[in-house]
Amino acid sequence: MAPVRKGAKSWIEIPGLGSIQPSEFMKIFLILMLSYILTKHIDKFPVGGIRTDIKLLFKMGLIAALPIGLTLLQNDFGTSLVMAVITMGIILVSGINWKMIASVVSLVVSIVCSLVIIYLYDPDLLLNLLDGYQLDRINSWLDPFGHGQGIGYQLKQSILAIGSGMTEGKGFNQSNVYIPEAHTDFIFTIVAEEFGFIGASLLISLYFFIIYKIVATALSSSFFESFICVGVISFLTFHIFQNIGMVIGLIPITGIPLPLMSYGGSSVMATMMGLGLVLNVSLKKKDYMFSNE
Repeated sequence: MAPVRKGAKSWIEIPGLGSIQPSEFMKIFLILMLSYILTKHIDKFPVGGIRTDIKLLFKMGLIAALPIGLTLLQNDFGTSLVMAVITMGIILVSGINWKMIASVVSLVVSIVCSLVIIYLYDPDLLLNLLDGYQLDRINSWLDPFGHGQGIGYQLKQSILAIGSGMTEGKGFNQSNVYIPEAHTDFIFTIVAEEFGFIGASLLISLYFFIIYKIVATALSSSFFESFICVGVISFLTFHIFQNIGMVIGLIPITGIPLPLMSYGGSSVMATMMGLGLVLNVSLKKKDYMFSNE
């Protein structure tokens, strides 16, 4: 039986080796599949139209629906959200008519606004869509110090730790604010506490540099390779924004790791696979940073 962690059942235990999270690798497979389908569609219909755009949107939605749906069944909302963002990122550069994309975005925004209104006026209705654990996370996000002795304890401690780091931090391995499982989803809190605003800003700058290099690679590659790069950009950007945002209380906690920083073999391997795909694409450019040409 799969272990349950933080309300999710996304891990498979392998005797003698520990556990793996298959949904992490599914993000990379989803990027490849969507890129392949989109490239084949462009080859077949170089000049798009309303009918072909609807067909493409349906195919991409159908491909993404299966892994997203299966992940939701495992109560892993964070990973499902990442897959949805990857799908949307690739759709945005697919060449589909912007009016159709705007219609889909408007529908999503309307649904989110409706959920917010329901939460404000009758939060018990959300129990039909969310389980009690997910609803508690929303409550703790809105008032972490009011729930500081319960579900909001981790977020409260994270905010206190980041604030205590101030500008220069307390020094390496000098953190003294206790944060449960800080080595996983809350690793950014430790960086901000020990190295302060300067260290945290440097880390974010390094992430921006990686994303910038992937964008540069995408702009000089073929359709298929560019779509892969866009998928990896969507994957990394959302992970970074969501993880840092949740540890500072900007957005609700969803259990999404910080790429290449959070503890977790499956997450690190999936991120390295994504970066490996981008490196493979960049090798075909034969364009070197320190070239004389």
